[in-house]
Amino acid sequence: MSDTRRPLWSHRCTWTDLLVPVALDAGRGGLGISDGWPDRWTATWKYAGDEITGPVRHLGQVPVASRGPMRGFTWRREQRHRPGLESLVSTRRLHGFESLEEDQLLVALDFAGDLVEVLSQPLRIRFRTAEKWRSHTPDFFAVTRAGTWLIDVRPRDLIEPEDLESFAAAEEVALVCGWHYAVAAEWRPHVRSTLSAFYGKRRPTRDVLGVQPDLLAQAEAGVTFGELAAEQMYWPVARAQLLHLLWHRRLGLDLAQPLTDRSRVVLAGGVS
Repeated sequence: MSDTRRPLWSHRCTWTDLLVPVALDAGRGGLGISDGWPDRWTATWKYAGDEITGPVRHLGQVPVASRGPMRGFTWRREQRHRPGLESLVSTRRLHGFESLEEDQLLVALDFAGDLVEVLSQPLRIRFRTAEKWRSHTPDFFAVTRAGTWLIDVRPRDLIEPEDLESFAAAEEVALVCGWHYAVAAEWRPHVRSTLSAFYGKRRPTRDVLGVQPDLLAQAEAGVTFGELAAEQMYWPVARAQLLHLLWHRRLGLDLAQPLTDRSRVVLAGGVS
């Protein structure tokens, strides 16, 4: 577990510090990972609309830019999940999600992931267990400035033993390719509410009253959110501008704690 006292945007921190980890040992025990398994297990991805299959060992050599989603998605009234499109500041594009949980992941990656690119339904893995061959399609492939991630999304209370086996297989594949792997099953307390507070200020905004330079200058002293806003003549405007600067990573704070007027705000690099 990471040190929750350090700022969200310290160089040692990643977006996975916002997640409660999922133990995969129970699923790994049933995998057929004897010598040579990366040549026996296969991965299938899409290129120019065609499906291409090859050994897992070669998967890391496939250029990310050439891949497409393994499948599209549609919504029917009887479905429990709610697919949609999320506009990400990091990529400046719309990205598809198939549930509210996947939508939350995209927002977290956009805010805290140092995201470069993200692809849903990136590949299908065919892996061997002690009993049979199985297939699994991870939910997202994310390229960040801190590394590449293969990601599955599943609420913790819906994870079954077979899911743990699939997740463990995906983690083994990620390791062979030099990627990271994570299961987004549960967020730390306050993460959802804090992201929701920032979310509405993610889009471009005009600084008509010119408060942003002063806010950035005062943040060098490491003051609190409430103190920064109170120093401005138009403090309601200053609070809105602070949320905008936080979303765009020009300011930082410790997201492991709830956002209040006592939250310490620091300078941090980010997108403009």
